[in-house]
Amino acid sequence: MPITLSIKNVPDEIAAKLRAKAARNHRSLQGELMTIIEEAAGIRSPLSPTDFLAGVRSLGLRTPAESRSMVREDRNGR
Repeated sequence: MPITLSIKNVPDEIAAKLRAKAARNHRSLQGELMTIIEEAAGIRSPLSPTDFLAGVRSLGLRTPAESRSMVREDRNGR
């Protein structure tokens, strides 16, 4: 049976960062917190195609050349 959790006295700065993270991930604050809790508990939800596509779109890539340059930049940084 599901339970309700509550965290009191969350500092404004932390709450703002969580809201921003939720927005970047196209989730509600509740959805973002559930994802964080699942990861902390070692429970991994399978990534849905919609979530995968949202992640790819959040990178803002428009052409294959942009993705190549990102991969090269990452490789050169090692």
